[in-house]
Amino acid sequence: MTQYLIRAVAIALLAAAPLSAEAAPAASAPAAASAIHSTSYHFATVNGRKIFYREAGDPAAPTIVLLHGFPSSSQMYRDLIPQLADKFHVIAPDYVGFGQSDAPPASEFDYNFDNLAAHVAGLIDQLGLKSYVLYMQDYGGPVGFRLFAQRPTQVKGFVIQNANAYLDGVGDPVKQALLPIGQQRNAASEANARTLLTLDTTRFQYSYGAKNPDAINPDNWTIDQALLDRPGNDAIQLDLFEDYRSNVASYDKWHALFRQYRPKTLILWGKNDPIFIAPGAEAYKRDLPDARLVWLDAGHFVIDENAVTIGREIKASFAGR
Repeated sequence: MTQYLIRAVAIALLAAAPLSAEAAPAASAPAAASAIHSTSYHFATVNGRKIFYREAGDPAAPTIVLLHGFPSSSQMYRDLIPQLADKFHVIAPDYVGFGQSDAPPASEFDYNFDNLAAHVAGLIDQLGLKSYVLYMQDYGGPVGFRLFAQRPTQVKGFVIQNANAYLDGVGDPVKQALLPIGQQRNAASEANARTLLTLDTTRFQYSYGAKNPDAINPDNWTIDQALLDRPGNDAIQLDLFEDYRSNVASYDKWHALFRQYRPKTLILWGKNDPIFIAPGAEAYKRDLPDARLVWLDAGHFVIDENAVTIGREIKASFAGR
């Protein structure tokens, strides 16, 4: 009886024991692959400021840096990141003043596009990235094109999604509410610019021009608006609106760099966007004649309805580079 008891205990212990080193890889491989493709969330200190970023994919794979637009943050890429993580190392930061990054008061931080780009550059350097493709939407354009101007040989390509670099692409909302504050900042121009900070405008940016508005997740404008409504954030955004003039002033410089370096370029454009209109997409072909232009039946923000299509187009253009 004792022998049977000892044997039963031994069998139970073996059953509970961890797998051997030889057996472990086969059982853990799917979990390891899943971990690589899932998104992780991090903070880094750059120039004394806490910068939040999302990361996914194998760091040994080609890197793509996702640069978000106004009034959003890296959360706008939450559905696209999984579409890319099997082929790319994906990094998606929040700018200072946006998302979960530090948002010091405008009295304590100079909110301009040079500074936004400087903090993204600092994060890139901390992560040791020496080669990457830039995905740029809206504000991502002026941030990304500054990075390209500073380190053109590191940037291996552009994915341009409703990110403007030509006067051809300026729609009426920009002309009426954004550009005037850069020409003369006063009570009247600030009042016009503040219309861009309202819930109605935030919802409009996501829903107008969508093929199926019911497919647009309302979390988009709910989250963005909650962050816009933080005390003091209006001053942050108004400073950036005023500095938008620096982007327009840089257009000719950027065009010259496009012609000089000819980065591989994929343009994905919501053709129904009233903010950055369709001629702005076509204008890139003047300086980047080899760019591939893909029209999407969408508005300013396109990912909710087109994440799979966008992922497929990016892989076709850049995977394996």
